[in-house]
Amino acid sequence: MSGIFGAYSKTGKPVLEEVYLGLYALQHRGQECAGIAWCDSGRIAAAKGMGLLHNAIEQQCLTQKDASCAIGHVRYTPLPGSQQHNVLPIGANYARGAVAIAHDGLITNLRELTSQLEKQGAIFQSSTDSEAILHLMAHKSHMQPLDALIDSLRKINGSYAVIVLLNGALVAARDPWGFKPLIIGTKDDNYYAASESCALDIVGADLLRDVEPGEIVVMDERGTRSLRIHQNNGCRGMRCSFEYVYTARPDSIIDGRSVYDARKEMGKLLAEQSPCPEAEITAGMPDSGTIAALGYAERSKIPLEMGVVRNRYVGRTFIQPTQKVRELGVKIKLNPISEVFDNKKAVVIDDSIVRGTTAERVVSMIRESGASEVHLRIASPPVLHPCRYGIDTRKEETLAAVRMSIPELCIKVGADSLEYLTEENLTKAVGLPEDQICTACFTGKYLAETDLKAGA
Repeated sequence: MSGIFGAYSKTGKPVLEEVYLGLYALQHRGQECAGIAWCDSGRIAAAKGMGLLHNAIEQQCLTQKDASCAIGHVRYTPLPGSQQHNVLPIGANYARGAVAIAHDGLITNLRELTSQLEKQGAIFQSSTDSEAILHLMAHKSHMQPLDALIDSLRKINGSYAVIVLLNGALVAARDPWGFKPLIIGTKDDNYYAASESCALDIVGADLLRDVEPGEIVVMDERGTRSLRIHQNNGCRGMRCSFEYVYTARPDSIIDGRSVYDARKEMGKLLAEQSPCPEAEITAGMPDSGTIAALGYAERSKIPLEMGVVRNRYVGRTFIQPTQKVRELGVKIKLNPISEVFDNKKAVVIDDSIVRGTTAERVVSMIRESGASEVHLRIASPPVLHPCRYGIDTRKEETLAAVRMSIPELCIKVGADSLEYLTEENLTKAVGLPEDQICTACFTGKYLAETDLKAGA
């Protein structure tokens, strides 16, 4: 999982600080490392590092650089052994000029592509998906750079939202199914591409539109122009439902749907589907469950209390690299308010249960705060299957709902009751057609590899 942001100025104004700010707005999408790349005298230059953005890159050093086009990346790496050489964007200077790539997603045929490229003499310097795209382009040096990029993307299976710095131009592309979000915006003579619209807000840009599935958008001195990666593929799109449940910020708009509105509707439908009339208060788990709790309280008429406080200096526990770090993160991240829960029957709303680490710890802390009953309501279906398209739920045995039935899980986390939102109500809340939403992590309904290849 990653956050990507790019900026281009038609008038040659520096954009590095804006890219830095855009990445700040996307920090929730990745906490392991961060990087920014730009063109310097026709060659790729970069600032990269491990950790949160402000630790990885000194903002002050960017003010000394003059670049009218730049791209940035924040990343969550599912492997505990994150290393400097895997920090994106990854760039190169090849026969056709300078190119750098920031990528969100998961290339499912990466092993096959890597093997073919190595047989052709390619030497890989990292284990990132993005480097394969660079090598594919390098092997098409007889083509114009944009044509080489399109040809390379056509060889990729799986999910991708990519932002590319291509000889001083900004290019944004989305896989034919549109698994990963990608939007473009504008301000004055500047163009932007980002994972979420909240990143445009921080630089004062207006949202133009989403990059369509299978579309590539070029932003340069001529303005914007649109091309297709796959012609006449008839792809209807397959947006990730987990973006609306957890990943995205609530102040973002993805594929025309407000994340805030979707989460609030999840809570309302959850209240209708799984009422808790014995509860005296409603509490949401910050931050992703808070909006759903607002909807639940509004529909159920059970008063909403901000009963759990989040430490703002702790990152998202779901996207920590190891279970031990996640467990420690929960302890210092969340703290219930005893005055709210004391001798109260509480219905607690959370966005999802993936591994169960947070749920178990939070229920325990709420009981220690004096709650007489804790009823857990989850604003999404049980996560039963690993994601194949870029979210770190790849090992089925790590999923709580796989290891235990709902009654067993209820006992495990220590709740008085536990109920989940249905798949039907999740789809209804998101507000996109059922056949345009990916719910594979809940249902196991993956696209066939042939579909991923064809993009249709």
